[in-house]
Amino acid sequence: MTDALRTTVAGLDFSNPVLLASGTAGYGREVDGVIALDRLGGIVTKAVSPEPRHGNAAPRVWDFNGGMINAVGLANPGLQAVRAEALPWIAAHMQVARVFVNVVGRTIEDYAEVVAGLDDSAGVHAFELNVSCPNTRKGGLEFGADPEALGALVRGARSVTAKPLFVKLSPTLSDVVATTRVAIESGATGVTFFNTLPGLVIDTSTRRPVLGFGSGGVSGPALRPVAALAIRRVTQALPGVPVIGTGGVGTADHAVQLILAGASLVAVGTASMADPRAAERIVRDLARWCDAHGVARLADLRGTLEWPAS
Repeated sequence: MTDALRTTVAGLDFSNPVLLASGTAGYGREVDGVIALDRLGGIVTKAVSPEPRHGNAAPRVWDFNGGMINAVGLANPGLQAVRAEALPWIAAHMQVARVFVNVVGRTIEDYAEVVAGLDDSAGVHAFELNVSCPNTRKGGLEFGADPEALGALVRGARSVTAKPLFVKLSPTLSDVVATTRVAIESGATGVTFFNTLPGLVIDTSTRRPVLGFGSGGVSGPALRPVAALAIRRVTQALPGVPVIGTGGVGTADHAVQLILAGASLVAVGTASMADPRAAERIVRDLARWCDAHGVARLADLRGTLEWPAS
């Protein structure tokens, strides 16, 4: 791959800035043979919790005109199975792409338990903490919406690893800059914008939700402008904080938009569900984009958006 796409983020070297977002590649093996994983910058694994989680009732995923809604319920085989089965496969089969392990939990302590349990596993380069999960000790409030809980969660994870920690935040936050500041001051390396947006799609013929769980997380093209604005605000207020931009990235142009806004890396989610090879295509098209626009190094475009004069 062209050197124009190479970048260094959080002390890690990436062959390009394109990742597969959590939930779209399983633990790598699930898409092996469909996409060449080592042609990507990296992947973010499916969620890992301390115990196995069976997830929500079907249907779990539904597409609609504006994108996709899902309520998978963070189904995963649990910490011990991922450590024993998934990560050895990753270490043996992924030599170039960087691997972020997505971590979830029901309590603050769950996050540190998972990170500590996987920290010495070969092939793991960083962790992504999904703090949009409800805090069961706080009446269902998302960890990311509670500064005290968020700080404690990040400090706990930081106490058991020296690897980069990215905190994945929700688009429903009232002050994304303040929340990012709490995460960084508590030991996070960077943030991921965004998780899905809560929503509801209704089947009018049955007068019931289309998803077995009822409500779900909305993703797809409509979230890209939301992510771009949040990335812009945070990187302007907190220069140097690395951001993984995700939300409606389906083309090279979409990826460049988030990089111009300030993203260091971009993650492809919903587009990969429609076309498993989307991320690989975006990498190729980014190289062509750089050639066509005379860009010697894509990373140099980070945060160079020209804002209108007031």
